[in-house]
Amino acid sequence: RLAPRHAGTGDDRLEVRAVTKRFGGLTVLNEVTFAVRAREIVGLIGPNGAGKTTLFNIITGFLLPTAGEVAYGGQRVSGRPPAGVAALGITRTFQITSLFPELSVEDNVRIAAHTWARPGLAGVLARSRGYRATERAIDDAVEEALGLTRLTAERRAPARALSYGGQRGLEMAVALATRSRLLLLDEPAAGLNAGETDRLRELIVALRATGLTVLVIEHDMRLVMGLCDRIVVLNHGEKIAEGPPREIVANPQVVEAYLGTTADHA
Repeated sequence: RLAPRHAGTGDDRLEVRAVTKRFGGLTVLNEVTFAVRAREIVGLIGPNGAGKTTLFNIITGFLLPTAGEVAYGGQRVSGRPPAGVAALGITRTFQITSLFPELSVEDNVRIAAHTWARPGLAGVLARSRGYRATERAIDDAVEEALGLTRLTAERRAPARALSYGGQRGLEMAVALATRSRLLLLDEPAAGLNAGETDRLRELIVALRATGLTVLVIEHDMRLVMGLCDRIVVLNHGEKIAEGPPREIVANPQVVEAYLGTTADHA
């Protein structure tokens, strides 16, 4: 089993504390507060323009909050560049796949493993004991990631040859190979058919079993309701609800803002 890149600092909680983001006179997020506990799967939902992706950009260092802060594992995240956030053990996927299409499936995953395995030049040239141990660890990480995502048989194929669902799975393999502890998924089911979406759900649950924590933005309510331990709902940049799926689907504010006119639409 893949070992996490970092041992952690006790309670590996993601804490979003009164995060506000303004662009000029437009308030995109307004004092949003919630936490994600270790090994939870939490959904972040809301209408288009609710501020979900902006919040992801703040968590991962692509944007600075106007006010408030983000912390992970007791360490402040806000103010760190994306590479610094990744170094804390946080990895993100995007709405549009971000793979190396001409490289093989295996090489895409292997590149990700090098984020934590960086042997020195002298060790590489001398093929030292430490270098060989690092290479074995990379091989193990690649095999584990490919096995969990059921991509072992396609390992030699170029990434562009995979189906769209396969490319989404490869993104998960890449994220897994980084040995991160917190995975942020931005609309992972976009463009997937029903069978691929079911497989995605199984994959996310399998990733959680390895020790990962997952925060997911998703519009497929069937997936969200069947996958998440808790759901956070944003509307017009404000948190309007938080709780387990059954409570969220019956919440009148959520029904009005996002799920339609009746809870049956969920």
